[in-house]
Amino acid sequence: MILNLEQPLAVFDLETTGVRIGQDRIVQIAIVRLMPDGSRDRWQSLVNPEMHIPAEATAVHGITDADVADAPVMGEIAEAVLDRLKGCDLCGFNVLRFDLPFLSEELFRAGFSWDTTAARVIDALRIFHHYERRDLSAAARFYLGRDHSGAHDALADTEATADVLLAQLAHYPDLPKDTAALGDFCGDRKRSPDAAGKLQFDEQGGICLAFGKYKGWPIENIGRNDPGYMQWLMTKAELPGSTVAVMKEVLANIGV
Repeated sequence: MILNLEQPLAVFDLETTGVRIGQDRIVQIAIVRLMPDGSRDRWQSLVNPEMHIPAEATAVHGITDADVADAPVMGEIAEAVLDRLKGCDLCGFNVLRFDLPFLSEELFRAGFSWDTTAARVIDALRIFHHYERRDLSAAARFYLGRDHSGAHDALADTEATADVLLAQLAHYPDLPKDTAALGDFCGDRKRSPDAAGKLQFDEQGGICLAFGKYKGWPIENIGRNDPGYMQWLMTKAELPGSTVAVMKEVLANIGV
């Protein structure tokens, strides 16, 4: 295989009720693990989101409330998902901005912790945009010479992303052939302290807010100077629970 793997590369894709991390829910998940020996291990599941699937979301992926009525909820498949991702580097199409933080938040909401700090993350969308700047269907046409007829089905999207990644490696001689260097190429080490990207690191490694009137301020400084603001902020419904958990941990370390 053209990609040098020291451990499995888990390519995954989500279909959801919308794009709001912490408010929308997963309705389908698929994982295709590219193994070091060149084989593939495939898994997928519909997920009951425990909420209505908006018509605009169904128009994208075709999944309706009836389709997921008897599907397991996230908490029931979380262990199976984590088991398939354990010990793997990660890959997806727009995975750094969407699938990774979305899945992290949904696992957190279900009571499960997913530590991705040791994993390298390869985003085929960033590679594609670096060279061509289009979407997955266009990537399939460009790299694979075929139409992506299964667009917005999680398993079909995952299979296409895996095929596109391997074709990208063959197409661009200067593209790194190992997951660590590909992760650097995709900027995976520039991730936020929280999955949703509401927080950011400063130059000293401190955790800061990435929004609001204290944008760029270390949470420790805000907690010492304006603890009421932090307490109010952590009650806001639109903040993902995993983000609030990071905030609380920082504040607990300074006794706030």
